[in-house]
Amino acid sequence: MGTDRIAFLASETTVAQDTRARLAARYGDHPLDEAEIVVALGGDGFMLQTLHGTEALDLPVYGMNRGTVGFLMNAFSEDDLPERLAAAEEAIINPLAMTAETASGEVHRGLGINEVSLLRAGPQAAKLKVIVDGRVRLEELVCDGALLATPAGSTAYNYSAYGPILPIGADVLALTAIAPFRPRRWRGALLPTGATVRFEVLEAEKRPVMADADSRLVRDVRAVEIRSEPRVRHRILFDPGHGLEERLIREQFA
Repeated sequence: MGTDRIAFLASETTVAQDTRARLAARYGDHPLDEAEIVVALGGDGFMLQTLHGTEALDLPVYGMNRGTVGFLMNAFSEDDLPERLAAAEEAIINPLAMTAETASGEVHRGLGINEVSLLRAGPQAAKLKVIVDGRVRLEELVCDGALLATPAGSTAYNYSAYGPILPIGADVLALTAIAPFRPRRWRGALLPTGATVRFEVLEAEKRPVMADADSRLVRDVRAVEIRSEPRVRHRILFDPGHGLEERLIREQFA
């Protein structure tokens, strides 16, 4: 992996932009179409934005935390960057593909690196039918929403909704309900990576629902289908001993 031609990208915050200017002056800065590696400066939200923005380039992305949350980022230092990049360990992440059908008949598609979620968009709880690989698994899930999370995203919204943390190498996805009312105490499910999950919105006019794939929002959905997308891969770099597997284990003992 070449590390000589670096493209520096930064979030809009002042600290990230100032850091980018210093690093670019010190190590050189290349346009994305000439770069061998991307260094992203910001928080986890900016890392997701960078991964989506570079997914067609097959470039490895090394993040340094210049934001608030940095689960996907490495510790910040301006020194020895070429050496850190050369020693970094690579993790490959496949996103989730979302196909959302709206009340008007429009079809929206998006990719979610962390998760794809459905959320109630009105005062009443959502009612969802849950179908896995063409088989109805729940005729009616009454909840504030539901999500399907990848192992890389299992410590994000999924964990806040009391979903399980998944090992990074696990070939499973987490199906997690958000504030479920019925079935009571339903704790969600673990599904094989190859599963296709379809949510159908019941009583949609009375109980509107929106869908979200990494902050790409679709309102007034009637059905949402989600599956893993192995044809798209995101290459994330971590300092040795601080990769995703270690971070996921450490998170469970925090």
